Amino acid sequence: MGKVTTTYKGDMLFESEMGKHRITTEGPQDWGGKDRSPMPPQLFMASIGSCVGVLVTHFCQQHQLNAEGLKVDVDYEAAQNPTRFENIKVNVDLPNAQCDDSCTQKALKHVAEHCPVHETIVTVDKIKFTINTKS
Repeated sequence: MGKVTTTYKGDMLFESEMGKHRITTEGPQDWGGKDRSPMPPQLFMASIGSCVGVLVTHFCQQHQLNAEGLKVDVDYEAAQNPTRFENIKVNVDLPNAQCDDSCTQKALKHVAEHCPVHETIVTVDKIKFTINTKS
Protein backbone atom coordinates (compact mmCIF):
# COMPACT_ATOMS: atom_id res chain seq x y z
CA MET A 1 0.00 0.00 0.00
CA GLY A 2 1.26 3.47 -0.82
CA LYS A 3 1.48 6.25 1.72
CA VAL A 4 1.90 10.02 1.66
CA THR A 5 2.56 11.83 4.95
CA THR A 6 1.84 15.56 5.13
CA THR A 7 3.28 17.62 7.99
CA TYR A 8 2.40 21.17 9.00
CA LYS A 9 5.58 23.25 8.98
CA GLY A 10 4.00 26.46 10.34
CA ASP A 11 2.92 29.66 8.65
CA MET A 12 0.35 27.76 6.47
CA LEU A 13 3.16 25.73 4.84
CA PHE A 14 2.92 21.93 4.52
CA GLU A 15 5.42 19.29 3.43
CA SER A 16 4.28 16.00 1.94
CA GLU A 17 6.64 13.05 1.88
CA MET A 18 6.15 10.23 -0.60
CA GLY A 19 8.89 7.64 -0.56
CA LYS A 20 12.16 9.55 -0.86
CA HIS A 21 10.50 12.61 -2.40
CA ARG A 22 9.09 15.72 -0.77
CA ILE A 23 6.84 18.47 -2.04
CA THR A 24 5.65 21.65 -0.36
CA THR A 25 2.14 23.06 -0.53
CA GLU A 26 0.57 26.09 1.07
CA GLY A 27 -2.79 27.40 2.18
CA PRO A 28 -4.44 30.32 0.34
CA GLN A 29 -3.25 33.87 0.96
CA ASP A 30 -6.51 34.93 2.60
CA TRP A 31 -5.89 32.18 5.20
CA GLY A 32 -2.32 33.29 5.87
CA GLY A 33 -0.42 31.70 2.98
CA LYS A 34 2.29 33.73 1.26
CA ASP A 35 2.24 32.24 -2.27
CA ARG A 36 5.52 30.31 -1.72
CA SER A 37 4.21 26.97 -3.00
CA PRO A 38 1.24 25.64 -4.94
CA MET A 39 -2.01 25.20 -3.07
CA PRO A 40 -3.33 21.61 -2.74
CA PRO A 41 -6.07 22.13 -5.37
CA GLN A 42 -3.42 23.26 -7.88
CA LEU A 43 -1.37 20.19 -7.06
CA PHE A 44 -4.46 18.05 -7.62
CA MET A 45 -4.89 19.50 -11.11
CA ALA A 46 -1.16 19.06 -11.76
CA SER A 47 -1.60 15.39 -10.80
CA ILE A 48 -4.20 14.97 -13.52
CA GLY A 49 -2.06 16.75 -16.12
CA SER A 50 1.17 14.95 -15.28
CA CYS A 51 -0.56 11.55 -15.06
CA VAL A 52 -2.05 12.03 -18.52
CA GLY A 53 1.31 13.29 -19.80
CA VAL A 54 3.18 10.23 -18.53
CA LEU A 55 0.71 7.77 -20.04
CA VAL A 56 0.48 9.55 -23.40
CA THR A 57 4.28 9.84 -23.61
CA HIS A 58 4.66 6.14 -22.83
CA PHE A 59 2.12 5.28 -25.55
CA CYS A 60 4.00 7.49 -28.01
CA GLN A 61 7.29 5.78 -27.18
CA GLN A 62 5.73 2.35 -27.74
CA HIS A 63 4.23 3.39 -31.10
CA GLN A 64 7.10 5.43 -32.52
CA LEU A 65 5.25 8.74 -32.18
CA ASN A 66 7.22 11.87 -31.37
CA ALA A 67 6.20 13.13 -27.91
CA GLU A 68 8.66 16.04 -27.86
CA GLY A 69 6.91 19.27 -26.98
CA LEU A 70 3.94 17.45 -25.41
CA LYS A 71 1.85 19.79 -23.30
CA VAL A 72 -1.19 19.00 -21.17
CA ASP A 73 -3.49 21.86 -20.15
CA VAL A 74 -6.02 21.24 -17.39
CA ASP A 75 -8.71 23.92 -17.21
CA TYR A 76 -11.26 23.91 -14.41
CA GLU A 77 -13.79 26.02 -12.57
CA ALA A 78 -14.31 26.29 -8.83
CA ALA A 79 -17.80 25.60 -7.51
CA GLN A 80 -19.43 26.04 -4.11
CA ASN A 81 -21.80 24.11 -1.84
CA PRO A 82 -19.96 21.82 -1.61
CA THR A 83 -16.60 23.36 -2.48
CA ARG A 84 -15.28 21.40 -5.44
CA PHE A 85 -14.11 21.62 -9.05
CA GLU A 86 -16.27 21.25 -12.11
CA ASN A 87 -16.00 21.57 -15.86
CA ILE A 88 -12.55 19.98 -15.84
CA LYS A 89 -11.15 19.93 -19.36
CA VAL A 90 -7.91 18.18 -20.28
CA ASN A 91 -6.26 19.15 -23.57
CA VAL A 92 -3.25 17.19 -24.80
CA ASP A 93 -1.11 18.91 -27.42
CA LEU A 94 1.32 16.70 -29.33
CA PRO A 95 2.80 19.15 -31.83
CA ASN A 96 5.37 16.72 -33.25
CA ALA A 97 3.39 13.47 -33.34
CA GLN A 98 2.14 12.63 -36.80
CA CYS A 99 -1.13 10.71 -36.48
CA ASP A 100 -2.49 10.08 -39.94
CA ASP A 101 -5.24 7.72 -38.91
CA SER A 102 -8.15 8.33 -36.57
CA CYS A 103 -7.45 4.94 -34.95
CA THR A 104 -4.22 6.26 -33.42
CA GLN A 105 -5.94 9.43 -32.23
CA LYS A 106 -8.70 7.34 -30.63
CA ALA A 107 -6.07 5.16 -28.94
CA LEU A 108 -4.28 8.26 -27.61
CA LYS A 109 -7.56 9.61 -26.22
CA HIS A 110 -8.33 6.23 -24.64
CA VAL A 111 -4.91 6.21 -22.95
CA ALA A 112 -5.35 9.79 -21.69
CA GLU A 113 -8.81 9.05 -20.29
CA HIS A 114 -7.55 6.09 -18.29
CA CYS A 115 -4.83 7.64 -16.17
CA PRO A 116 -5.03 6.39 -12.55
CA VAL A 117 -5.84 9.86 -11.19
CA HIS A 118 -8.85 10.20 -13.50
CA GLU A 119 -9.92 6.61 -12.88
CA THR A 120 -9.84 7.28 -9.13
CA ILE A 121 -11.94 10.43 -9.46
CA VAL A 122 -14.67 8.70 -11.44
CA THR A 123 -14.75 5.46 -9.43
CA VAL A 124 -13.97 6.30 -5.79
CA ASP A 125 -16.98 5.75 -3.60
CA LYS A 126 -15.79 7.06 -0.26
CA ILE A 127 -12.69 8.29 1.50
CA LYS A 128 -12.49 7.36 5.16
CA PHE A 129 -11.35 10.09 7.56
CA THR A 130 -10.02 9.50 11.09
CA ILE A 131 -9.07 12.35 13.44
CA ASN A 132 -6.62 11.64 16.29
CA THR A 133 -6.11 14.24 19.03
CA LYS A 134 -4.35 14.37 22.37
CA SER A 135 -6.58 12.90 25.08
